[in-house]
Amino acid sequence: MKLVEPPSCSALSSIVFIGRNHRGQWIAQEQNGLYGGLFVSRAQAIKYALFENGRHPETIVELQRVIELDMGKSPDLSQHAA
Repeated sequence: MKLVEPPSCSALSSIVFIGRNHRGQWIAQEQNGLYGGLFVSRAQAIKYALFENGRHPETIVELQRVIELDMGKSPDLSQHAA
């Protein structure tokens, strides 16, 4: 039996930005810093974003500008309260 980690976020309103950093690597990051990651391909960044946001492609925004992964900011958890 394969165990899968549950998604970090269940809120439909959570926007996930994907794009490339200054080195050309793919980034996926939730707008409030709740989750994010660095990926070798656009497809992997989108796959991760879909898993984390509960399979809501309408909440994924691909940016044309450079985006840097910022895992140091504190997530705004008030928007994700149950």
